[in-house]
Amino acid sequence: MRTTASVADAARTGRTALRRVVLALVAVLLVAAPLPAQADPVPPVGGVLRVGTEGVYQVYSYHDDSGKLTGYDVEMITAIAEKIGVRVEFVETPWDSMFSALEANRLDLVANQVSASPARAAKYDLSDPYSTATGSILVRKGDDSVKSLADIRGKLAAQSSTSSWSGVAEQAGARIEPVAGFTEAATLLAQGRVDVVVNDTGVIRNYLAVNRDAPVAIAAETPDRSESVFAARKGSGLMPAINRGLAEIRSDGTAERISQKYFGAEGTAPKRSTTWDLVRRSLVPLLKAMVTKTLPLTAISFVIALAVALARMSARRPLRALATAYISVIRGTPLLVQLVIIFYGLPAIGLVFDPFFAAVIAFSLNVGGYAAEIIRAAIGAVPRGQWEAATTIGMDYRTALRRIILPQAARTATPPLANTLISLVKDTSLASTILVTEVFRQAQIAAAPTFDFFVMYVVAACYYWVICQVLSVFQTHLENRFERYVTR
Repeated sequence: MRTTASVADAARTGRTALRRVVLALVAVLLVAAPLPAQADPVPPVGGVLRVGTEGVYQVYSYHDDSGKLTGYDVEMITAIAEKIGVRVEFVETPWDSMFSALEANRLDLVANQVSASPARAAKYDLSDPYSTATGSILVRKGDDSVKSLADIRGKLAAQSSTSSWSGVAEQAGARIEPVAGFTEAATLLAQGRVDVVVNDTGVIRNYLAVNRDAPVAIAAETPDRSESVFAARKGSGLMPAINRGLAEIRSDGTAERISQKYFGAEGTAPKRSTTWDLVRRSLVPLLKAMVTKTLPLTAISFVIALAVALARMSARRPLRALATAYISVIRGTPLLVQLVIIFYGLPAIGLVFDPFFAAVIAFSLNVGGYAAEIIRAAIGAVPRGQWEAATTIGMDYRTALRRIILPQAARTATPPLANTLISLVKDTSLASTILVTEVFRQAQIAAAPTFDFFVMYVVAACYYWVICQVLSVFQTHLENRFERYVTR
């Protein structure tokens, strides 16, 4: 049972703790966060060609040891842009999101080994082919059952579902196991979880050159040849200029020099770095991504979410009803779907948000839906007599809530809210799907040249773990402060 003095002390402690939480979050925001528009600016139009590319697709689009974006597709479109008098601004985008970003007008052009097909030609403007790729079938070493494409019938093939090579494997009768990209496919094959992988011969040979000890080998080539093109929105009017620039770099030998650089006798398979060298080079970029993207995204989203959550407790019935409906939608749909709708879907109705700002909206709305129920339950746990006592001494609803109820509810709400905040830190990794280069995406970029994704994912996990441990310590401190004024 509490005395009047202990209740007052708890209230003061609660208000102080709440102020400290807000001030700490605001401090993180002010120190670490650039403005959303500066974090991931939408490339300007007019003299600038916004080009979508993966940045993690070895040989064609990847980052070298210095962190510079390079690759066959990158150099080809850069050379073309110089010929037609425009500047290229690359927008690194996961392959599965590439055409969604193009349709949402976040890109002008895709340069990422887009295979020409009648279906794509009907939906997009396609350039003249700039390269022709053959396909190869990758199997585990010692597997002699595959001699040709016909032999993969009935076998399990790991393929990117949006890749043309997935269609080749499926038409040959293989069962498809969808994966995010070639690296994941090769990893599953090496682990014995799938039977084959069908992909671009250049990509496969580069993988084998870098990973000489990989337990996989090329079993056969496919009869299929894939013509790679650049893609733009239908009616963009870009292709006459792109095709003109392509013809010019072919006539002056630039295209051939680029091809020889990446696919000639010497090739460009990067020298295999040691694991320690890879980790050492990546520590600062990962820390920068954590400080400039992950932490600000977490702080801003959580503060806004708390404000949204309080609307659930409003005395105004329409606002309460709206908040209740919002919570129902948020809790009933996945966070990833919410991110995709806000970033790729809303531009269809004229609402275009910067990637960082779109992530803030999605995470704030999502966390707010859960925080609202936590705060509601905590307030409901405060004895009804506290409301009555506040009314007796002349406090209105708002004053009683701010000075009496919320400070006491804070003790009950602290553990679940802290858990929600910790979950939010980890959930920010999903922002990579909407072009925000946070810690997880930076780990992918760092690992792409050498395919050491496992190592870099472990390093990224360590960054997340450290932040979550710091938050856990702060949570324990708050709980101990609140417990000090509770009489047993």
